[in-house]
Amino acid sequence: MGNWSVHRVTVDDAARMRALRLEMLADSPLAFLETLEQAVSRSHAIYRQRIAQAATGDTLAQFVADPGSGGRLIGHAGGTVTPEFPSETVIFAVYVTPDFRGGKVLADLIEAVAEWSRAAGRRRTLLEVVVGNGRALRAYEKLGFTDTGERVRHPMIPALTELRMRRSL
Repeated sequence: MGNWSVHRVTVDDAARMRALRLEMLADSPLAFLETLEQAVSRSHAIYRQRIAQAATGDTLAQFVADPGSGGRLIGHAGGTVTPEFPSETVIFAVYVTPDFRGGKVLADLIEAVAEWSRAAGRRRTLLEVVVGNGRALRAYEKLGFTDTGERVRHPMIPALTELRMRRSL
């Protein structure tokens, strides 16, 4: 499928990150906390600002899978700290472009977030998966995540439920 590297975003990734974000929202609208319309209306300057915030520090980070040579990014995973889970890294906005699903891109992205989390002193990661998304559930189980038994309402679509999964680092 080709080669890629995973790196933490930099402001130089802003345009390609915006393109990937729009792809993510068009491909998997139920998985993310904004609509395609909201993302399209956001200016490039706002994207650059968001990327700059995620490029340094240990409370927010975004990682991308990059095939190199300026091509389209093929995956993304973010990590953050929330007031609800101050000693854990919450993994968010995980996405792998369709041509690279089922391979190692997901594992590389999750491991990049995990390394960042460990370096910040957090030894557990948490993520949420829409109930019924068996493919994602199985993929995360293969990476060592376990279902906590917790169920929460989807923050954007109240009719949907998400399940929480955790992994110790």
